[in-house]
Amino acid sequence: MKLLIFQQVQVEGPGLLGEFLKRWGIPYDTVAFYKGDSIPPLSLYEALIVLGGPMNVYEEDKYLSLSGQDRAIKQAINQSMPYLGICLGAQLLAKASGAKVVANSVEEIGFGHVQLTAQAADDRLFHGLPSELPVFQWHGDTFHIPDGAIKLASSSGCDNQAFCYGKNAYALQFHLEVTPAMVKKWISINQEELKEPGRPVVGELTPPDSPQRCEELRRLAEIMFSNFIKEVVR
Repeated sequence: MKLLIFQQVQVEGPGLLGEFLKRWGIPYDTVAFYKGDSIPPLSLYEALIVLGGPMNVYEEDKYLSLSGQDRAIKQAINQSMPYLGICLGAQLLAKASGAKVVANSVEEIGFGHVQLTAQAADDRLFHGLPSELPVFQWHGDTFHIPDGAIKLASSSGCDNQAFCYGKNAYALQFHLEVTPAMVKKWISINQEELKEPGRPVVGELTPPDSPQRCEELRRLAEIMFSNFIKEVVR
């Protein structure tokens, strides 16, 4: 087994997911678009994972890699290739599946919760996870649920948080993969964004118990990512 990971920007790497894959002995290649990497043939890999980034899915003129990603994701869908999209990766799956990606009414930034749907209780990816799932968020856009997809999670600030499309393509608007170092770095480099007036913000960015919350994310992330490898990919 070998996985392929699309990474948009340097600060949004695979985080805990990368740690788990190394510990489990599962090799993966990373396409670093911020370095100008090209997309290799998908036929060389068992699954595609697409990480988050600050861009909008429709900014192809500004971020040239988005068009190539759209083609690759459509190919993965057509071939029933296991797919996991996180944040921007979720929005890209929605777009490739024919659904709209639009600005959300609020920005979700920080620690919070999503509520799993009844369908998630029987879903392979969400097996063993609580119905109210602690997560970390950093997004201003949201996706519509594609026709034929199964909605798996929502939150008070953003109705569509996760879905499954086809046999094994999953979209997660939220983050479980973040480490404390990643959270600290995101806050550091986005100070100007955080100061700008705009849409209301939902979430706790720097709660006093953030280290404990990150540890809880680690435990839950291992369950979800293990489910993805064992139940979806294999």
